[in-house]
Amino acid sequence: MRFLQRAAAVVLLLVSAAGVQVVQGGPVQAALRADLPTAAVALGDSFVSGEGAGDYQPVVDASGAVQGFPGWSAANSNAYFCHRSANASVFTASLPGIQQRFNLACSGAQPADIANPSSARPEGRTVASQLDQLRAVAQTHDIDVVLVGLGSNNTQFTFGDVATLCANRFIADAWTGWWEFWAYLKGEVPQKPCTASDLATDSEVAAATTETTAALRQILDALAQVDADGTHQVILQTYTNPLPPDLASQYHEEDGRTDTRDKFRALGAERYAAGCPIHRASLAPGHTFSQNLGSLVKNAQATLAAERPAADVRVLDVQRAFDGARLCENPGSPAGALATPVRVQDGPSGTFVTSLSGWDKIDIQRAANTCVTYFQTCQESWHPNAAGHTVLGQCLASALAAAPRTVVTCARNPNGTLTIS
Repeated sequence: MRFLQRAAAVVLLLVSAAGVQVVQGGPVQAALRADLPTAAVALGDSFVSGEGAGDYQPVVDASGAVQGFPGWSAANSNAYFCHRSANASVFTASLPGIQQRFNLACSGAQPADIANPSSARPEGRTVASQLDQLRAVAQTHDIDVVLVGLGSNNTQFTFGDVATLCANRFIADAWTGWWEFWAYLKGEVPQKPCTASDLATDSEVAAATTETTAALRQILDALAQVDADGTHQVILQTYTNPLPPDLASQYHEEDGRTDTRDKFRALGAERYAAGCPIHRASLAPGHTFSQNLGSLVKNAQATLAAERPAADVRVLDVQRAFDGARLCENPGSPAGALATPVRVQDGPSGTFVTSLSGWDKIDIQRAANTCVTYFQTCQESWHPNAAGHTVLGQCLASALAAAPRTVVTCARNPNGTLTIS
């Protein structure tokens, strides 16, 4: 036993408020880990990392260096831009019996980042694979809860690209006449509302489901190997749309112009200030996209449940968790909304532009190019804010407390309470 205790003592691990440094090492005997402190771990992408919730914590990169805020003009590949927030739902949730919490998710993460370093793919960040980070946590903690948000980014489509596409079309339409040529860094921007096929086709969703399912399978395999007592709950969270099915009536027109007219700058500025620069006709396709992401997660869970009936894996459906409190759903937006408004910077200045009133199309192009070149200047847009993560934390707590079932739905009521079903 003394030999085993010494063997356990030489496992090298750095776990701190700054993050997790991954050090390779052999497994520790489960018998030696029976009294480890319990932990909840978040894995996946921006909707669980806390993108949009502020108070971002330093992140340990793949080389073991702690990365604090590197400045607005730094490379977006910097580990800090994983945007792991102290306000993320894994920290706000009431989790009885859990002694420590770890946020290993990374904004923009794709299924490939679960088993591979994010930097191994284009536009990835310099962090170790999330499974290596999970294994590091398991050396010192008994992992009892795993929150996973995965699927919105993959080789087929990404949430950021979808959001950028629809917002850019609206802004281009608002500021540019049909007779004018206008280009961003990546080429001409169409001005018609988004359609469902613009965002993700059925075949793309199917391919993304396959990718996500494979990554979730890798998570379950890793947990089977490293969890101290072999008992853990895995919660697969879906996605909540930051925008409503339709905008509040005050955002329908301005100066007698709707978004079906040519050039509607005052309306464009009004919707941007409210956080929702988008055509009304793009809202329904956006909700179809969001629902498809929910189906993706549910289908992945169904596949895994059939393969591993003994595994405790359930879906937390948060599609309606922000009902009645989404951007531009009520007058006065973005105040009271549970999601972050679209915001850009005019150069990597650190100052967010809150009003486009009086801007011309050259000004618009300059800010749009800032977003393209320095994505961190706009990547918080259309994500749950700190208040939104508080709600998602309540949903998570309720899902863990609910009687075992495949899907737990968390929906917000008009009075702000939540219904769990």
